[in-house]
Amino acid sequence: MCWMFWAAAVLSAGLLELPFPIAGPLPPWRSIFAWFALAPLLWAILSPAAAPAKHPLRRAFLLAYLCGVLWYIGNCYWIYNTMLMYGDLPRWVAALLLVGFSLVLGLYFGLFGLAVKLVHRAAGLRLALAAAPFFWVAVELAGARITCVPWDQLGYSQVDNALVNQLAPWTGVYGISFVLIAVNALIAAALLVPKPRFKIACGLSGAALTLAGTAGIFLNPPAPAPAAVADLIQPNLNVGADNDWTGATWTAHMAQLAGLASRSCGPSIPGIPQITHGLIAPLCPSPPIPPALAAWPESPAPFFQADPRLIPALGSIARSIHAPLVVGAIGMDYSGSSWHDYNSALVVGADGNLIGRYDKIHLVPFGEYVPFANLLTFAHKLTGRVSRFDRGAERSTFFLNGHRYGVFICYEAVFADEVRLFALHGAQVFVNISDDGWYGDTSAPWQHLNMARMRAIENRRWLLRDTNNGVTASIDPYGRVRQSIARHQTGTLAAGFAFNSRITFYTAHGDVFAWLCAILTMGLVGFSLESGLRPKR
Repeated sequence: MCWMFWAAAVLSAGLLELPFPIAGPLPPWRSIFAWFALAPLLWAILSPAAAPAKHPLRRAFLLAYLCGVLWYIGNCYWIYNTMLMYGDLPRWVAALLLVGFSLVLGLYFGLFGLAVKLVHRAAGLRLALAAAPFFWVAVELAGARITCVPWDQLGYSQVDNALVNQLAPWTGVYGISFVLIAVNALIAAALLVPKPRFKIACGLSGAALTLAGTAGIFLNPPAPAPAAVADLIQPNLNVGADNDWTGATWTAHMAQLAGLASRSCGPSIPGIPQITHGLIAPLCPSPPIPPALAAWPESPAPFFQADPRLIPALGSIARSIHAPLVVGAIGMDYSGSSWHDYNSALVVGADGNLIGRYDKIHLVPFGEYVPFANLLTFAHKLTGRVSRFDRGAERSTFFLNGHRYGVFICYEAVFADEVRLFALHGAQVFVNISDDGWYGDTSAPWQHLNMARMRAIENRRWLLRDTNNGVTASIDPYGRVRQSIARHQTGTLAAGFAFNSRITFYTAHGDVFAWLCAILTMGLVGFSLESGLRPKR
């Protein structure tokens, strides 16, 4: 009988892989698995058949930990590819890094299982199941704040669900995770409660909520009309190549950049690549109207702010297209007797003058910097092809052509409580520049896209997502990809968008819902521990 509980944990891990992108974009119908994927795990933790087992708390932790480790290995398998191809590491070391990553982050699943079992022992089955959604949100918040890897939190599985997504402007993605775990707990109750009448009621309620919730993928949210166009350049540069542009090579590439930046009208995919097929050709005005913005993404282009050729070249392009530029580059400052390098976005006005620079604040550990570098002296091998950057200090917004833009870079898109600050500081539209070429043809570019889409939903902002090799897209305030271009091609997306100044509750207050769940979790866990230590009469 014992093997069934471990099998249930493995089953939950497998089911939980399905509502997230695996090797391509996520078909919306697969989001249904998130509504019941964790029910087997909850059954295994709380089953009365496991009551005689020794060390029930340790067993609950290990069951959930096994589920978490397996899920992270499956969901983040792309870490192996990235380290193998761009970290110059042997296969066994790349595999070991993936397993080590999963062993660390799987601990959050283990803590969830432990908390559920603690309350079960202290207060019974019903309170344990009722508390499960609060515990899950608490561990998701811990993952975002402690280890800073909030990758594919459960709520992201519903990014195409127009019904459930209405929670996001209030609670962020955490509210969606809460609802999903609540339904999982209800389904688990149907498997666990002894009374037939209550068992049937829980089962029917869980099924009804799953069907009603999933119906949101068939709803069409409002479709706000674009009011401006941005030229989003997709250069499709090889991240593994030595892109050292000198002499005539520099001149040729800058001419190509100028040409791509001037394409203010052209065909695009009316949705997500590989899900939506065919192109739409817009009605191009004559004479052409200058774009509101042109963007060059984070990429391996040798753009260094200290290069005396760069700013004059970008200024010339901005003047020729009569539009401001946002360009991924290496920002550089000299202070404290040394140079400091930043992963930056340079902002050049339509008049050709440099307006300012945004320096990336949330860097990728072991990709853009080495945490605890004095202790982890071996870790430099993991970043053999990636620069070591300093952190930026300010979430600047930029006033361009009468509107305010918030620019953030790559990995920063997964941090909801940080991205909202751009809107809080006045940004009427988001610009996310990224280089997803490091991920290759894995699940990661599609996972990254979905997390960026949730930022648009939470803040009700258009999001212009400009990438090196895809997915380059225009995303509306309801998270819908309105336009895109195919991956792995050089081109320009003439992306329609609009401006919005309304502040959502989430924009104004951030993760208050998640913190409330965390406070309640600490209270329930504390009560359960105190009950366990209380002398028996």
